[in-house]
Amino acid sequence: MPSTLSMKAMQAANRVAIALTGGRVGWDLRGMPVLEVTTTGRRSGEPRVTLLTSPLRINGDYVVVASRGGDDAHPAWFLNLQSNPDVLVSVRGGRPEAKRARVLEDAERLDVWERVVERHPHYGGYQLKTAREIPLVVFEAP
Repeated sequence: MPSTLSMKAMQAANRVAIALTGGRVGWDLRGMPVLEVTTTGRRSGEPRVTLLTSPLRINGDYVVVASRGGDDAHPAWFLNLQSNPDVLVSVRGGRPEAKRARVLEDAERLDVWERVVERHPHYGGYQLKTAREIPLVVFEAP
């Protein structure tokens, strides 16, 4: 499983690619748009910015997968939005928009999960690595 240090290193490398290429590289990964998501730190109350891929849109709203590469622990950004679902989302370096994060559940989650894995099978592999159900989150208008 990826360590916190390796996750931070991947985020930093992606940001460097974006900066060095003027955004020509880094805003798409594996055919998915990269979103810049700002949550509020659950302990610090400070803004926390994370780059996340979105494998699917539902009615125009972006869906993200809280996989952390199949780790047994939820990613920090997911824990933050559980404490405060109000986030800012910037798509491909655009203007940040206020959104509300909603965790998909039950039949809706199952339907969306099947669509995500059909388009991006690596997420199915992540689910096989962990006993936790990997959450799906949709960013909707507040």
